[in-house]
Amino acid sequence: MNVIIIEDEKPAARRLARLLAALNVDVSVMLHSVRESIEWFQNNPHPDLIFLDIQLSDGLSFEIFENVEVKSAIIFTTAYDEYALQAFKLNSIDYLLKPIDDEELEAAMKKYTGLKPVGQKLTLDFEDIKKLLVNPLEREYKKRFTARVGQHLKIINAEEVECFYSENKGTYAATIDGRNYLLETTLENLESELEPKIFFRVSRKFYVNIDHVKDIISYTNSRLQIKLNRFSDQEIIVSRERVKDFKLWLD
Repeated sequence: MNVIIIEDEKPAARRLARLLAALNVDVSVMLHSVRESIEWFQNNPHPDLIFLDIQLSDGLSFEIFENVEVKSAIIFTTAYDEYALQAFKLNSIDYLLKPIDDEELEAAMKKYTGLKPVGQKLTLDFEDIKKLLVNPLEREYKKRFTARVGQHLKIINAEEVECFYSENKGTYAATIDGRNYLLETTLENLESELEPKIFFRVSRKFYVNIDHVKDIISYTNSRLQIKLNRFSDQEIIVSRERVKDFKLWLD
């Protein structure tokens, strides 16, 4: 299997290559920009599988496919526009939210090998995918959630949630009144339900609400620490792999 990585953050690319090596998948090439990728595709046989970041340093990676006809399978590796990626997650591609989890990577590879016909390559309609990502369809996001409190159901409005977080295999909503409510869902399920302009997944453990961010502080190893108005039970750290996308989200 011929596999390449297109990722502008070299540490993230090297980490992904190490994770793939643990699955006995060798990465033949790592590319880091739109321009470099176009030149490479114009002069080399195309791979079976591409791990592709969307937001590269010199533009969207879809510019590559506007200049070169590529017929490789794609697994996206991104925290950008994750809500739109849900629209075609069940098709012949997958996506991995950074920082990439080794179990999710293994599942994506199993999905690829299970879908790939013997001796053939999966092909994608890049124009349709680009439309989904750049101009996602208008949709309604979840505006309220319910939590069981004793014998009662508590209605929680989305704008009242400072953050969603996971702890001890449970998913909680921390609200502006300082309460933490256990929800019958997972952070993964929330990905397609939360308004992406309001909520951002800063790590595997936390989604934060932009309207309740009190302070953003530089933290060790090029990370950021988030301070919310009320929630103080745990430190909220933006993982290094998500700092770039977090800053884009803030804009």
